Amino acid sequence: MSDAPVVNVDLAKMWDDPYPTLARMRAETPICFVPEMGATLLTKRDDIHACEKNVAIFSSDQPGGLMNVLMGKNMMRRDGEEHRRERFVYYPAISPRKVQATWTAQFDTIADAVLDEFAPGEVGAADLVRGYATAMSGESLKVMTGLTNVTYQEIDGWSQAMIDGVANYGGDPETEAKCHAATTAIDAVIDDRVPSVQANPDHSLLSVMLESGMPLNDVKANIKLTISGGQNEPRDAIAGAAWALLTHPDQLAMARSGEVSWVQTFEEYCRWISPIGMSPRRIAAEHEFGGVRFETDERVFLMFGSANRDEAHFVEPERFDAQRDTSAALAFGAGPHFCAGAAASRAMVGEVALPKLFARLPNLRLDNAGEDIQFGGWAFRGPLQTPVQWGQTS
Repeated sequence: MSDAPVVNVDLAKMWDDPYPTLARMRAETPICFVPEMGATLLTKRDDIHACEKNVAIFSSDQPGGLMNVLMGKNMMRRDGEEHRRERFVYYPAISPRKVQATWTAQFDTIADAVLDEFAPGEVGAADLVRGYATAMSGESLKVMTGLTNVTYQEIDGWSQAMIDGVANYGGDPETEAKCHAATTAIDAVIDDRVPSVQANPDHSLLSVMLESGMPLNDVKANIKLTISGGQNEPRDAIAGAAWALLTHPDQLAMARSGEVSWVQTFEEYCRWISPIGMSPRRIAAEHEFGGVRFETDERVFLMFGSANRDEAHFVEPERFDAQRDTSAALAFGAGPHFCAGAAASRAMVGEVALPKLFARLPNLRLDNAGEDIQFGGWAFRGPLQTPVQWGQTS
């Protein structure tokens, strides 16, 4: 382990709300070893930005890491030429150009269909997380991955099982078993789709990777990666950003009027409550940084959720402000491992899901004051439910 100061944490409290603990770490021990996580945490934005780009030391290649063990080695767990080779194949299918040319129109169609099901009447009540955000994210992910032979509920269940599995640092056997079951199911679904996709190539990630000649095991690993992050982040951002706007009516008024864009509200939400709050790294060689000596093969957590509330870059970082300059935020990471799906997420959530939700549902409001909404997670974070009502009030 590193010689960083030791800081003990209550993992249950971190799951409930990591931000007070992360704020203390930034102020007192910005690089610290947390025994409960078995990792050294980096919590300052500039430290994380610098170290994430230094892949020769802070390596994504983690042979014994939970993601590799549970999901197979994907491009997120490769560095250097290996990473560039797979990203070169994968990225064009979801690049900003491809998103605008192909996927945004499909997101629009999907949102209309989901809203027709979610809100069939002019007056109603439902949970945004389950009824709208989960369906919107899952149906979009089905067409992008090419796994059109499943339901969005299956996509969401697999995603949750995998992100729980790769964050299972306590080694809970039930969590591990659920992750294995999810990855086995995804393998079977891909095997079922391969003949059809090969016979009728399309724009999907499955089709593009198969056409490139990528080995099937690598295709499967990258599809699992896409599902694990590509479902929960947009899902949590849709429901969470809607809640943020409903509890900040001044911000909602600015979005409706065009004073700020819906994409800006999405970007600020992802800074304020980061759907992806952490990314793990392995120390590839002995190294000193920030007065701390790191040992080879130890585990480091880059705490994106902390970086995005760093007081050195954001005034009153605990405040939701859609007019804020979020350019320093690390919601999608940095360096060679910058999230390949960032453009798709911005389009799905900021250009389609949020504006359509508020345009289609008149008088949308929380069915309480918003105080009872529970969020959960520190590695991945989002609202567990967002109950809303719409239409006339009695």
